[in-house]
Amino acid sequence: MYTNKLILYSFLFIVCSLTKLSSQAPTKPFKGKILFENGTLHVGNGYTIEKSYLGIENGTIILVKNALAHTLDKSQFDTVINVNGQHIYPGFIAPNSILGLTEIDAVRATRDFFEVGEYNPHIRALIAFNVESTIISTVRANGVLITQATPQGGVIAGSSSIFQLDGWNWEDAVITKDDGIHLNWPNFISKTRRETKANEKYAEEVMAIGTFFKGAIAYHNDKNKSKKLDLRFEAMNRLFGGNQRLFVHANQIQELLDIIDFVKEFGISNPVIVGGYDSYLITSQLKDAKIPIMLGRVHELPKRDEDDIHLPFKLPFLLQKAGILFCLDNQGDMEAMNTRNLAFLAGTARAYGLSTEEAIASVSYNTAKILGIDKQFGSLEEGKKATLFISNGDALDMSGNKVSIALINGKFIDLSNRQSDLYEKYKAKYKSMED
Repeated sequence: MYTNKLILYSFLFIVCSLTKLSSQAPTKPFKGKILFENGTLHVGNGYTIEKSYLGIENGTIILVKNALAHTLDKSQFDTVINVNGQHIYPGFIAPNSILGLTEIDAVRATRDFFEVGEYNPHIRALIAFNVESTIISTVRANGVLITQATPQGGVIAGSSSIFQLDGWNWEDAVITKDDGIHLNWPNFISKTRRETKANEKYAEEVMAIGTFFKGAIAYHNDKNKSKKLDLRFEAMNRLFGGNQRLFVHANQIQELLDIIDFVKEFGISNPVIVGGYDSYLITSQLKDAKIPIMLGRVHELPKRDEDDIHLPFKLPFLLQKAGILFCLDNQGDMEAMNTRNLAFLAGTARAYGLSTEEAIASVSYNTAKILGIDKQFGSLEEGKKATLFISNGDALDMSGNKVSIALINGKFIDLSNRQSDLYEKYKAKYKSMED
């Protein structure tokens, strides 16, 4: 009995602690017109303005100018902020992420990204997204302001949704509902700690996927009003109607080639390959098929013993050189908390061949294009949402990434978090000891 009470009290303590450490309340929209001046503005689409004017009104960017080439009447703005040479970036976007779907990886009750079953297109990350996640505030402090909450597991994991990292609930935060279906393609070669061998059931597993898609297409094309409702096939309707993307998770060259044939056979209008480790080997086929790559975490070891030890770092440059549209994602161990390192993945890609602006695009504008939200987000252009951040230094470098201001849809957001609070607490403690 004593043990049971101890467990109960411990659980209540954890819950209370998490509640106490919940994310900050969303801020109210800023009233009036704001002008940021004298910043180094990274547009996100490959261009830089060394000394810029950036004007915002009602959450929308209304002015992007070179301050050296244009004279501006600043009196038309209610607030003018001189950023004194700091760097201005579009909000970074974390695709294919379980951020907001998990809190403590070791506590099963806080993980809400994996469902039982193999074919779950009707499972939606949308209503599972938790805006109160304490991890979100740590991620925003490094410039990541948008995420694609993505389910995992099974053959078809479900549908993802795209969220801004600010809001009272998921209805407030959502940008795009059910933006795509996620298909986990079978492994052509299976690898364990002891051996690597061909997957003898590969052809059978691919055929099973084809059978499911044929059934879903037949259901979609059936105009009979009396047809029996099938929730799984019903969830696939928007995909075949061209209103959703199909995110196919795969890495090996044979898998990627089979996926190209698969999307052609079933007429998938917006396919995306997620992972794409071997994509640099078939760039011409990918270009012909117009399939972009959501490149897996570059901070990892090569997948094969014979690969160049630096290959994961070089992959972004190889795809850029081949003219493949790609972006970076962070799927892997401790995925949610490591989302804050997204900028540094781009920094590594820069160190191995990308230009600074190409690296920035790989976590902003390119991502927005692949996700279909580039008309509003991903770059700092007139008419787009003012979702951006300002850093004292180079945001792609750990020594320079120090975010001083961040806005989501023109709203200034609180950049404090549990880690920064602890830093200030113990900084004050040891300073008092010195005095």
